[in-house]
Amino acid sequence: MSIVRGVRAQLRRRLLISYRVDPAVAASLLPEGFRPQLVDGSALAGVCVLGLEAIRPRWFAPRWGLRSENAAHRIAVEWDGPEGTEQGVFIFERHSSAWHPVLFGGRLFPGVHHRARFTTREGSGRYALTMDAGAHSIAADVEVGGEWTSGFFDSVDEASEFYRAGRIGWSYRHDGHEVEPVALASDEWAVEGARLHSLRSSFFDALPEGAAVFDSVVVMRDLPVVLSAPQPSSAMMSTSTGRHPMVVRKTVSREIASPTS
Repeated sequence: MSIVRGVRAQLRRRLLISYRVDPAVAASLLPEGFRPQLVDGSALAGVCVLGLEAIRPRWFAPRWGLRSENAAHRIAVEWDGPEGTEQGVFIFERHSSAWHPVLFGGRLFPGVHHRARFTTREGSGRYALTMDAGAHSIAADVEVGGEWTSGFFDSVDEASEFYRAGRIGWSYRHDGHEVEPVALASDEWAVEGARLHSLRSSFFDALPEGAAVFDSVVVMRDLPVVLSAPQPSSAMMSTSTGRHPMVVRKTVSREIASPTS
């Protein structure tokens, strides 16, 4: 059970990089109880890269706080809740540059994190970032502004509402079987369109050829955010695939690439 139920922070920068993913591949990556949220026949997955500062429990003064760079590979999902279909994201794995989410994540507060090394170059609305966690890595070069296109969304505003509606992120606990939710919200929610200069993701690049195709990227900047731990249902907490999603991803890559009778 989480001890800290809410955390405040200042979101310095958030990149939301989206891929169109084959629905069968997407479904194979998810634990029981979740299904891909489909838009025009494709699943939407991607990478969320956050720079946070002034991280503190809700009751702490804003003059004090911690700082971190974070990344999460995730997919938009649906599940059956007590009042019908609910929407959010399932997070395959989280990485952080800081010690506190690695040490306390999944213990004092939901959200297991793994340690990673980040590099960032930011200026004039351009963000060049890398993450290296050994077997997993990301490299992205994104610039705010310019012509924005997407196969999923007709406008940046539509994308913004989609991401805002998917504020609850589910992920595995330390035991690799039960799942737990974290919600991210902001009273000053604002999203800007951006264009991509380059992108590499070891997670999506390892999927079968053509199964994951870049769609679009948006940016959020300089916003106060609150991360909270909503109360999950006991049914969702106990869901399990029996295998960690990173292992499932590798297996799916091999199985789909192999001929079948």
